[in-house]
Amino acid sequence: MHKALSDLAYVNPLSELPPGLNPRSPVSFIPMADVTEGGEWVSRQVRQLQEVRNGFTSFANDDVLVAKITPCFENGKGALVSGLVSGVGFGSTEFHVLRARENVAPRFIFHITQSTGFRLVGERYMTGSAGQKRVAREAFDAFQLPCFSPDEQRAISTTLDTLDTTIRQTDAIIEKLKQVKQGLLHDLLTRGIDANGELRPQQAEAPDLYMACEGQFVPRTWPYELLDEVAVRGSGHTPSKSVASYWNGGIKWVSLADSHRLDQIYIGETDKEISDAGIANSSAVKHPAGTVILSRDAGVGKSAVLANEMAVSQHFMAWTCSPRLNNLYLYFLLQHMKPLFETIALGSTVKTIGLEFFRKLRIPVPPRQEQDQAVVMLLAAEERVAREQSELEKLKMLKNGLMDDLLSGRVRVTPLLAKSATP
Repeated sequence: MHKALSDLAYVNPLSELPPGLNPRSPVSFIPMADVTEGGEWVSRQVRQLQEVRNGFTSFANDDVLVAKITPCFENGKGALVSGLVSGVGFGSTEFHVLRARENVAPRFIFHITQSTGFRLVGERYMTGSAGQKRVAREAFDAFQLPCFSPDEQRAISTTLDTLDTTIRQTDAIIEKLKQVKQGLLHDLLTRGIDANGELRPQQAEAPDLYMACEGQFVPRTWPYELLDEVAVRGSGHTPSKSVASYWNGGIKWVSLADSHRLDQIYIGETDKEISDAGIANSSAVKHPAGTVILSRDAGVGKSAVLANEMAVSQHFMAWTCSPRLNNLYLYFLLQHMKPLFETIALGSTVKTIGLEFFRKLRIPVPPRQEQDQAVVMLLAAEERVAREQSELEKLKMLKNGLMDDLLSGRVRVTPLLAKSATP
C-alpha cells in the first residue's frame, strides 16, 4: 500500500498567529538565500510582524519549507524550521510549506522532500516559462511512497540525520582546511621560507629582512622582475568556426567554455578541440604540458596548469616558465593575485584585462629552491582539501542511495527496530 506525500503532510497550510502578538512583535524571517542546498536554515533573521505579515509565506515550528522555483527546487533548497521567534515565521513566496499530519514525523517529511525521487517527480509538475518554472501543488499528490509506521519513520529519519551530521562535519573540516590553505598561501608568497626551512618572521617583527616594492613588502633576497623575463608569454586567436577542418582534430582547445575547469591546478579536458590545420591557419599555438594559463576575460583571474599539450584561445594568457620559475609556484602566485585581477578588469558586460598589463606585470622571484619548498607545502595543503572533498562526495552518494532505498521500501528498517527492541 502506498500513500501520497500530501496524505502525510498538509500542503501550504495557513499558520495562525500565536496569541499576544502585536504589530511590533519580533518574528523569524527566511528569504530563499537563507536556506541551503543541503537543507539547512542559516543567517537567522528577525523582523517585526508588521513588516512581513502581508506579502510573504507564513509557517510555524516543525514546518518543512520546499523551494518551488527553478533552479532552487532542483538544487534541493529547503529546510525543517524550528526555534522560530515568537513561534512563527515568514519568508519567500517561492516556498511551498508542508506540515506533518498526526502520527507523522516532521523530520521524515523533510527527508522525503530532499530525496532524488521526490525532486524528479516535482520537475515533471513544473509550470511556467523557462527560468521561471515553479513546482505545482499537484506534485505532492503525485509523489507516492510506501506506508511507514511512526517507529519506522523515526528510524529512517535518525539514520539519515546521522549521515547529514557527518556530511556537515566534513563540510566544516573542508572550510577550515581551505582557510588554513589560504593563510599558508599568503605567508609563503609574502614571507617565504628561510635557510632553516621555516617561515620568515613577519615584516613588523623583522623589518630588516624586507624591502618595499610596488606597494608591498617582500624579502630582500627576492628579485622583483618582469614576468616576461622568467617565462615566455603567449596566447592565440580562435580559428575560423566556419571551416570544419579546423576543428575536432584532437588538439585540446581551452576556451571560455572551460572556465569551470579552472582553479583546480591542472586542466586536462576541454569542451572543444582544434586541428593542425586550425593551428596553421590562425595565430593559435600548441603549448607544452606544464604551461600556466590565466583567464583575462569571463571568469577573469582564474588559472590552471595544462596537464598535456594544448592550445588556448585569445581569452587567456599562457606562460611557459624558464628554469628560474617553478610553474606550480607561478600558478599559486596567480591564485594569490586573483583579487587584484578582478579589481583591475575593465568593461561593462564582459570585463577584461588588457595585454599591456601583462607586458608590465612584475612578480617576486624567490630562489628556485625556496619556490620548490613552497610548492611542496602548498600541494600538501591542496591534497588535504582534495581528500576531504572526495570523502564528502562519497558520503553524499551514500546518503542519496540509502535515502532512495529506505524511502522506496526496497530496504526496510523493520529488522533494525526488532534488533533494537531485543533485550
